[in-house]
This record gives sequence, structure tokens and C-alpha cells, in this order.
Amino acid sequence: MVKPNRQVGGLQMRGREATWWFTVGKDMFEAVNGSSLRMDFYNGSNFPVGHGNSTTAAQDGALHCSAILPVIFGFICLLGIMGNSIVMYTIIKKTKCRAKLTVPDIFIFNVSIVDLLFLLGMPFLIHQLLGNGSWHFGARMCTVITALDSNSQIVSTYILTAMTLDRYLATVHPIRFNYVRTPCVAALVIGMVWALSVLTIIPVWMYAGLMPLPDGLVACALLLPDPVTDTYWFTLYQFFLAFAMPLVIICLVFFKMLQHMSSSVAPLPPRSLRVRTRKVTRMAVAICLAFFICWAPYYILQLVHLGVQKPTLAFFYAYNIAISMGYANSCINPFLYIILSETFKMQFLRAVCPVKRKFRVNPSTTDGGSVSMRLLPEGAQQEPAPQEMRAPQ
Repeated sequence: MVKPNRQVGGLQMRGREATWWFTVGKDMFEAVNGSSLRMDFYNGSNFPVGHGNSTTAAQDGALHCSAILPVIFGFICLLGIMGNSIVMYTIIKKTKCRAKLTVPDIFIFNVSIVDLLFLLGMPFLIHQLLGNGSWHFGARMCTVITALDSNSQIVSTYILTAMTLDRYLATVHPIRFNYVRTPCVAALVIGMVWALSVLTIIPVWMYAGLMPLPDGLVACALLLPDPVTDTYWFTLYQFFLAFAMPLVIICLVFFKMLQHMSSSVAPLPPRSLRVRTRKVTRMAVAICLAFFICWAPYYILQLVHLGVQKPTLAFFYAYNIAISMGYANSCINPFLYIILSETFKMQFLRAVCPVKRKFRVNPSTTDGGSVSMRLLPEGAQQEPAPQEMRAPQ
């Protein structure tokens, strides 16, 4: 979540993740204006500067966030890394078992990679929350982590858009474009998505850097040439490329799919294929819906913030909740796969509890010998084969 720095209440704030870095601790408040608290960030009518109770309430709110957010983010990070690692392991295990890799597998695997990369930046975020927004990892890591964060957001939306288009071809044109829906083409599309995303975040690579803070500390921020004007255009740029445009495309594609399914007169594929396509499409819809529900509050508040000079404390809390929802999206996808996909659930169980194939051949005849196969859990003891009955001599 990249947000350029801007001048708020006399303090130029850090940009990555949000403009709320300056509210993560009491020390940051007091550093703005000596020992007094300067509350220019908050709405003057609700939080007047220097009037005891309001100042205390604001400080308490900041301290609560600095204590609660690291716990929430730590839980999201741990759960998300475990879940997405399991998804990747399940798909890799499937390929090792010589099972056919499908187009949905390609998309799901890459979504898990993106989510995992996104979550790997959270320890740096937690460290800053605990350290009043200061950055201790150098300029190069500042650029890398900020770019990785922004790139992961954009790649996620583009992969979901590509997944939606794939569902459209599978549902509306299951036979006509079947030659296009191959793992090789899907991998090529994923490569193009990553390349496009890297080009999209060029401003982040150019302007991410270290910004001085009080007490000799530094923060990691987007140091735009003209903070006021460039912040406005960068926010719109990010909103349309990472959220609005993919949302419009996905909604139009799903609308065309529903329209086709409700009034289709074309020859239908076999019933088994239709059932499988319907299940995969349902999972794709759930993933896209979860993504936009989790990210919509963040992008909406980003736009609202452009026109708000003195946000209220309620806005501050809403902003933090929106950011938490955005990160939470990266840890709920694995649970959606398991809940909505019986195939993935079976693959997961097979990966966690592998089986050995045991063959037993009856050599009594050479032409019509019978072969039996049993599936045993790995490590289980095989029962001894029954001894042959011999005729009395």
C-alpha cells in the first residue's frame, strides 16, 4: 500500500502503507512541537489543539493502534504465510505425482506467490509500528520493500482479471477456444502480467527513499518532487490501474457470463465438464469478490483523503481498519480454495497424507494373471498375502 508523503500539521509524514505513520506512538506526536501535541491532523471542532481531554484521547487512540495493530498484523502475517505455503506445496506435490497441471492451477499458484511476497513485507511494517515509524534497514531495502508491496497489489488484480477472462472462455466458448486455454498460454499470460506490473510501478522505483524524522531518525517514503500535486495524481494513478480498471473489466466479464448462462442455446459440452466448469467459476467469483470487498475501503478512503484537510479520529481508525482488511485478503484465499474446491481439498489431503501404491500379482497363470492394487498410507504395514491352497496328494 503505497502512499506518497505529504505535509500534515507541520510534519512531513512517511508514505508507504498509509499516512498514519505519524500516529503510531506518543513520541511521534510530541516530536512535532516539542512537548506539546499538535493536532492539525484531526478535525479542529472535534479535537481542538491543547485542550486536555482531546489531546489525551488522541494520544490514547494512537497508543492503542501502536499496541493492537502489530498483534493483528502479526496474526495475519503468520496465518497468511502458512496458508499460501500450503497451497503452493499442494500444487507442487500434484506435479510431482505426474498429475496434469491445469490452467486454474497456474493462476492459483501465482496468486499464492503474490500473496506470500506481499505478506513477507509485513515484518518490516510491524517493526516500524513498534518503532514510531522509523526505518532501520537502509535506502536500498526501503526501495525494494516499497516496490514489492506496490507490485504485489497490482499483480494480484491483474491475475484475477486474467483468471476471470479464462473463466469466460471456459463458460461461454468451451470448445471454440479450448486450444487457447492451456498451461503454456496461462504461464505466458502470467509472465506478461508481471512485466506490465513492473512497468506500472516505475514511479515507486524512482521516488522511494529515506526521509528525515525528528531525533535523527529516518522514514521510508515516496519523495515526490511536488508533494501536493504529485500526491493527487499518484493516488488517482494507483486507484485506476490497481483497482477501478480491473474491477470494471471483471464485472463486465461476469455479467456477460451470467447473460450467456441464462439464455444459452449453443451446443453444450458434456455434463461432467459443465459441472467442473461451474465449480471453478464459482471459486473464481468468490476470490474476486473477496479481493474487492477487502480492498474497496482502502482505495475509497485514499480518494476521500485527497479532499480532507483535517481528518477526524474516526477517519484515522477507519483507515487502519481498511489497511488491515487489505492485508487480511492475502490470508483468506487458501481457505476459499479448501472450502469451495473439492478437487483442491482432495489434492491437499493427498499432499499432507501421501499414499503408497502396492501391487500384488497372482502368478498362477501367465496369460490371465490377475493384478490387484491397494492404496496404503505411507509407513503402514502391508498385510501378508494369503497362502495358496494346495490339493491333497
